[in-house]
Amino acid sequence: MTFRKFDRDLLHIRKLSERRNLIMIERAAVPVSALPMSLSRENRELIRKTADRIRKAREENSSVILAFGAHTIKNGLAPILISLIEKGWITHLATNGAGIIHDWEFAFQGMSSEDVRENVKNGQFGIWEETGKYINLALVAGAYEGHGYGESVGKMISRDGIDIPDPDQLLNEAVINSRTDPSRAAAALDFYHLIEKSGIRSGFLGIPHPFRKYSVQCAAFDLKVPFTGHPMIGHDIIYNHPLNSGSAIGRTALTDFLYFAGSVNNLENGVYLSVGSAIMSPMIFEKALSMAQNLKIQNNSHIDNHFMLVVDLAKAEWDWSRKGEPPHDNPAYYLRYCKTFSRMGGEMHYMTADNRDFLLELNHELRT
Repeated sequence: MTFRKFDRDLLHIRKLSERRNLIMIERAAVPVSALPMSLSRENRELIRKTADRIRKAREENSSVILAFGAHTIKNGLAPILISLIEKGWITHLATNGAGIIHDWEFAFQGMSSEDVRENVKNGQFGIWEETGKYINLALVAGAYEGHGYGESVGKMISRDGIDIPDPDQLLNEAVINSRTDPSRAAAALDFYHLIEKSGIRSGFLGIPHPFRKYSVQCAAFDLKVPFTGHPMIGHDIIYNHPLNSGSAIGRTALTDFLYFAGSVNNLENGVYLSVGSAIMSPMIFEKALSMAQNLKIQNNSHIDNHFMLVVDLAKAEWDWSRKGEPPHDNPAYYLRYCKTFSRMGGEMHYMTADNRDFLLELNHELRT
């Protein structure tokens, strides 16, 4: 069998302005004054309890981490997330690669979310110039500067552009650091290769973001609150673009995972919220918590008093907080996020709710 790599340079890449978008952020954005549409009495009580635990966590300077899927951004909840970090209630935000992309597209053009069925059929899904070019460029620049994944994109939005070094400077740095700091040398070569391939000139590359007030990444960067991106190779549309760099993604994503693990290391008496992230959140959390426990045990300590709330639309008949893990022949056993978090010690609850209703009510409880 012959193995042949796909050549992305052959793709016909269209301008983002040509794409039909399904969501306009100025219409979709949810104001902080909005009210939940549907919450049960039990859910309201659990949210009230969660707010109390968050207050206690902040009094003790413990982490309050909110991990969420891309729909939290697509549903226009940026104003709520920004309010929560501005008030200091949330100390760390984490999302997947799609969450990063939708947040950036809203900031850049005020629109996001294409018709997947239609565009896959037409051979155009995800093959857009500005999204692929600018996010990949931000990640290569961020890897060179030592930033994380979300931080790199947040910086581009905040500054309305990216600093492009002189190619000769990058080559010199690669040579100088080849023995003492090979990772930086490799990042410099990545940046050099991208500049040469794209024909971008050195200096400041202006990239206007007229809708930046809707960007959670931008707000987090300006407020110096960690906003970490946790992508998976091939999952996001930026991989379709010829300027995509696996090495830059690896560097920035690893940096963000270590930032995330650092926040989990401070989770004793803290709170972890997992909203609509069925795969990314539980997977990174269990590894980060294991590493944190390793360090704690070395210092005769342990993380035991953490509070975890998992929120999703899927109904769960099993009472995880009282019954623990279901048997293997019960379908609830295969609800990945509940199974993972039920094994993480501390106190774990599951709530069936819309992310809009949950975050609005939580923000309301914390403001009262």
